[in-house]
Amino acid sequence: MPKVGIVMGSDSDMKVMSQAADFLKDMGIDFEIRIISAHREPEVFFEWAKNAQNRGIKVIIAGAGKAAHLPGMCAALFLLPVIGVPMKTSDLGGVDSLYSIVQMPSGIPCATVAINGGKNAGILAAKILAVSDDTIRKKLEDYSKNMKEEVIKKDLKLQEEGYKAFE
Repeated sequence: MPKVGIVMGSDSDMKVMSQAADFLKDMGIDFEIRIISAHREPEVFFEWAKNAQNRGIKVIIAGAGKAAHLPGMCAALFLLPVIGVPMKTSDLGGVDSLYSIVQMPSGIPCATVAINGGKNAGILAAKILAVSDDTIRKKLEDYSKNMKEEVIKKDLKLQEEGYKAFE
């Protein structure tokens, strides 16, 4: 049964949203992923979001660009945590999307990651689930340890080979 629902308004968001899916897959966290437009098929969207908890979903990751209503509407319809991923847009570079998601009214919070921050959305979803799942918590500890080790390796390489190590 999926624990995370990933939803986006357009297939053009897939490159960013697949980063969340890939991270969850690496962590062994079940998820479902959908393309549903809140504007073009509102009845489908409402049905999906309102019944997400009944399907076992504990966190929703919603990506959207421009007016970016999808994450906020998920937060309005779904009681549990929603993470919004603002998409970079050609018109305003994603600032429009960011503002649409982060400026939710009082009482309807929607966590928000950086513009095109799909991977961080996956990590945040895993952290939310790790509060009550020791297996996920352990995998996140290992992930964090691996990131630290990668930085140490890069610094050692830089110290040994100098500037030319990264040309």
